[in-house]
Amino acid sequence: MFRTLKDLFDSFTQPSTTQSPAARAHAVQLAAAVLLVEVVRFEAAMDDAERATMVTALRSKFALSDDELERLLELAVTTSKTAYDYQRFTSSLNDHFTQDQKIQLVEAMWQVAYADAHIDANENHTISKVAGLLHVTHGEYIAAKMRAKEGSPL
Repeated sequence: MFRTLKDLFDSFTQPSTTQSPAARAHAVQLAAAVLLVEVVRFEAAMDDAERATMVTALRSKFALSDDELERLLELAVTTSKTAYDYQRFTSSLNDHFTQDQKIQLVEAMWQVAYADAHIDANENHTISKVAGLLHVTHGEYIAAKMRAKEGSPL
């Protein structure tokens, strides 16, 4: 899936016009995965329910094998630890996702937040910030949150 970690990081710094279609696809996949990981970044550890929710969300968005999903999530966790802003991830998604796909990602972020039956201020802030950067309207954001809450243990 990913040749090296450096190739993937380079994909964020190169203009999308100079990237191969495969590199662009990998960059979009990593951007979505990192944003899901960012929801739980401030917790001591990611629990099994949160991880399973992330894998389910990524599986529904991208046609990846189980091994590729695990590698993508592992890389997303590593990338998230050094992320200093969301702009480099959201700009890639704004270029390649439809509005519906962006709303689905926000909903998936809420599903991850609800997975451990506890919403904290950091999770709420992260999702709100990302939704704004993805140009998801307030109404779309609230609807995504409500849909995610319907299936949550809260």
